[in-house]
Amino acid sequence: MQPHKSHNCDDLKKLIREVPDFPKPGILFYDITTLLKDQLGFARLIDALTEHYIDKHIDLVMGIEARGFIFGPALAYRLNAGFVPVRKPKKLPAEVLQWKYELEYGHDTLEVHKDSIEPGQRIVICDDLLATGGTARATAEMAKSLGAEICGLGFVVELDGLKGRDKLKGYDVFSLLHYEM
Repeated sequence: MQPHKSHNCDDLKKLIREVPDFPKPGILFYDITTLLKDQLGFARLIDALTEHYIDKHIDLVMGIEARGFIFGPALAYRLNAGFVPVRKPKKLPAEVLQWKYELEYGHDTLEVHKDSIEPGQRIVICDDLLATGGTARATAEMAKSLGAEICGLGFVVELDGLKGRDKLKGYDVFSLLHYEM
């Protein structure tokens, strides 16, 4: 399935503010807060994500901390699915599955409640940005270890030049907006 009508995606891109030299000189930061505050922009964004997954019979949407917590619950609501937060360590109160993974310069850890996914549940992983793909891949591996059937990974923005999609081969990767680096 193709992204939502291209004019809507073009409209969405116009709502994202570009901030030069943030967080450091030479970086062009794509600030989605200007899209989020737009009355129609946020609704169109969730509609476009929903359109891609509506026929896939999704049970759960996993949102990656922190911005996946913005888009994931709205997408879950529209798909009539549950929501599972993927957190940084020591944020969840019950028994957790901890997943350590490598980054370009070091390592990081994610956690979910061990009882958040039942084997065979159909899930979508949702986040704001696909950059290098490390966090999304770790989330997919963690979900698979709990028995999830991963139906897709959905992103608002993909930075194509960082080739994060390459780390997610074998998965349905869907990004609404693409930027070259």
